[in-house]
Amino acid sequence: MAAKERRRLRSSTVVLGGMGVLATALTSCGSEPDKRCVDPNSYDVSRGYKVVDSKACGKGGSGSGGSSGGSSSGRWYYDGNKSGGFSDRGTFSKSQAVDRGGFGCSGSGSGGG
Repeated sequence: MAAKERRRLRSSTVVLGGMGVLATALTSCGSEPDKRCVDPNSYDVSRGYKVVDSKACGKGGSGSGGSSGGSSSGRWYYDGNKSGGFSDRGTFSKSQAVDRGGFGCSGSGSGGG
């Protein structure tokens, strides 16, 4: 009788663990990628792109950038690491950022960045 109870406990643990993995996969795919507005002409090899005010990128997330009246037009930079006002190791392509976004998402996920 004890062996039957032990087997039932293991199988329920497997089911609960599997549901946790599924929940993680679903929530990671549904979110927008992290984005920052950067000056695309400010790239520094050791630091990356300079982060600028989001107004320079406009309200849309298309990356077309530019606000009327600003001399520098910004672009959205997705999934970059931010350090000291600079962002690096990201992409200007929102679809590429979503594809490499997480476990279980659509797309190959092996973009190589």
